[in-house]
Amino acid sequence: MVSRYDGTASAGNGEDALRLLPVHVEGQPRRAGGFSTLSEGLDFAARGGTGFNFHSPRGRLEHVLSYAELRERALVTAGRLAAAGIARGDRVAIVAETGPDFMAAFFACQYAGIIPCPMPYPMQIGGRDAYIARIAAMMRAAHVRAALGPADLAGHLADAARAAGIPVVLTHDELRNLPEKEGAIAPFRPDEVAYIQYSSGSTSDPKGVLISQRAICANTRGILEHGMRMRTDDRAFSWLPLYHDMGLVGFCLSPMMGQVTVDYLATPAFARRPVLWLTLMSQNRNTVCYAPSFGYDLAARRVNGKAKELDLSAWRIAGIGGDMVRPEILQAFATALAPAGFDPKAFLPSYGMAEMSLAISFAELETPMKVDRVDRAQYKLAGRAMPSDNPDPQKTRVFVSCGRPLPGHELKVVDRKGRSLGEREIGHIWVKGPSMMDGYYRNPEATAEVMREDGFMDTGDMGYLLDGEIVITGRAKDLILYHGRNIWPQDIEWAAEQVEPLRSGDVAAFALEGSGGHEKVVVLAQCRLKDPEEMEDLRTRISAAVHRAVGVECDIVLVPPKSLPFTSSGKLSRSKARAMFLAGEILPLQIPGKNGAELQAAVNA
Repeated sequence: MVSRYDGTASAGNGEDALRLLPVHVEGQPRRAGGFSTLSEGLDFAARGGTGFNFHSPRGRLEHVLSYAELRERALVTAGRLAAAGIARGDRVAIVAETGPDFMAAFFACQYAGIIPCPMPYPMQIGGRDAYIARIAAMMRAAHVRAALGPADLAGHLADAARAAGIPVVLTHDELRNLPEKEGAIAPFRPDEVAYIQYSSGSTSDPKGVLISQRAICANTRGILEHGMRMRTDDRAFSWLPLYHDMGLVGFCLSPMMGQVTVDYLATPAFARRPVLWLTLMSQNRNTVCYAPSFGYDLAARRVNGKAKELDLSAWRIAGIGGDMVRPEILQAFATALAPAGFDPKAFLPSYGMAEMSLAISFAELETPMKVDRVDRAQYKLAGRAMPSDNPDPQKTRVFVSCGRPLPGHELKVVDRKGRSLGEREIGHIWVKGPSMMDGYYRNPEATAEVMREDGFMDTGDMGYLLDGEIVITGRAKDLILYHGRNIWPQDIEWAAEQVEPLRSGDVAAFALEGSGGHEKVVVLAQCRLKDPEEMEDLRTRISAAVHRAVGVECDIVLVPPKSLPFTSSGKLSRSKARAMFLAGEILPLQIPGKNGAELQAAVNA
C-alpha cells in the first residue's frame, strides 16, 4: 500500500508491504526542469509515478510519498496553514526532519504564498540549549510568524519560539487537526520569493539567504541539464540534511523538478551506521548520490570486509561538495569499495554555496578527477599554483578542479582590489548569474558586504583558474597571517593528520593574538591516547610535522575526541573551534609538561 496523505503507513510482509517508488513509469512525461515556479514543477511531477522513499534508521522502508500524493498533501496543508492564521507573505520556520511531513509543509508554503524557512533537525540528543538558541536566532533573523515541527521537538520549538517572540507554534499533528480554510490558494508567482535558507555554518548571527523562484528554477535546471545530465533511469539517494542547500536543493527540489525518485536515510541514521548508506544504494541500485569528503572517509573506514557483499556498479555520479575536495580520502574510498564494483570515474567534484541557491560549477562527468599538484613554496610565498612533479607531499600541495560554471553564470578570480587574475594566480572568487540570491533577508549591511556594483558577488572563497576551470584553495577568512606570510590552516591540518594515530577531521588550526600583538598559531588535535608519555610524544611529532610542511611554530593542544565543531554538512568550523577554545568550552587534556591548559589560561587572562 502507499502511505496516505496524513503520512501514516506501515510496512510489513505480503500484499500490504510498502514498495519503493519506481525510477520511471511508462508514459510518464519527463522534463529536466524549465519551470517558472516550484509549484509549477510539482504540478507537472504529480502527473507521473515517481517520488520520495524514506528509510528507517535500520534500513527498513518506512514511508513512500509519490509526487502526486505530495501535491495533494501540500494543497490540503496550505489550507490548514491559513486556518492557523498564517497569511500570504508570512514566514514560517519548519524543522527539516527527513520525512513526509517536512516535504508537505514546505510545498504547502509554495501553494499558499508563504515563505518557508527550513530549520535544522538536531543531530544528537545532547546540546538542547545550544540547539534552541540556534534556531531562535534563525527565527528572529527571518521575522517568522509561526514555527512548525515534529511532536518529539515540541518542547524545543516552544522554548525557541518564546525566546524569539514567535506567536504561533504547531506540531504537524496539531496542524493536521485544524480545518482547511475555504478560499482560493494563491501560489507564488515567477517574480516572487521561494524560501529563506541558512548555510550550514550559521550560528549566533545567522544570515537568511533569500532565494527567489527565478533563482531556484535556474539552478535546478542547470543541475539537471548540465551538472548531472539526469537520465530517465536515474535513482537518487541522500542522507544530507534537508534544511540547507546541498540537501534541500540538490536532493529534494532538483529531483522533484526533474521527476526523479529519491531514496532517503536521515542524517543521524547515517552518522550512526555509515555503511547502511552503501547497503541501501546497493539494494536499490541508486545511480546518483552526493556527500562531503567526511562522508566518504567515514564509510571507507567502517566498511571493512563488507565491500564484497555490495554492488555499487550502478553508481554513476558520486558527487563531492560542501567542503574542500580531499583526493586522498576519495582514493581511499575508491580502493575500499573496488570489490563492490565502484568506479572512481563516478566522482564528480563541484562547487556551490547557499547564496547561489546551490550549484556554481561541475567537473566533467564520467572522467577521472583532474588533480593538480603544485609547488608549496610558490603557493605560499608568491600566491601562485605552479605545477610540480615532486612526489614529496612536504614539498607539494594537491588540489582538485571543480569544473566550469553552469551555463549563463560567470566566475572570476580577482586580487584584493578586484582586478582579474590570470591562470594559476590565487585570489578571491567572485560569481554572478541567474541562480544568485536576492540578498540576505532584512540585512542590507551584510548584503552590501558581498555584492559588487557590477553584479558580481564575493563568495568569500579563494582559488585559481586552471584551463578555465575553478580550483578552490580555502576560505579567505581562515587565512592566518604569520610573520608577514599567509598560511592556509588546511596545510597545517593536513600535515598534522598524517601523524599516527590522528585521522581526517581530528585537527583544527587557527591564530590567536600572542604577547606583543603578534599572532601565534594554535593547533587543536583530538587525542584518543591515555598514556602520558605517548600523549607528549604525539604533541612533539605533530609539532615537527607542521614545521617540516609549513615552517610554522605552533602551540599544540591535545583535546578529547569529538571536541571539534562541525557543521551539519561535515565542514570543520575553525571560527567556532577558536571561539569555543577561548570560552573554555573546548578543554585541553591534562598531561605533564607544557600543555594547552597554560596557553588557554594565558589567552583568557
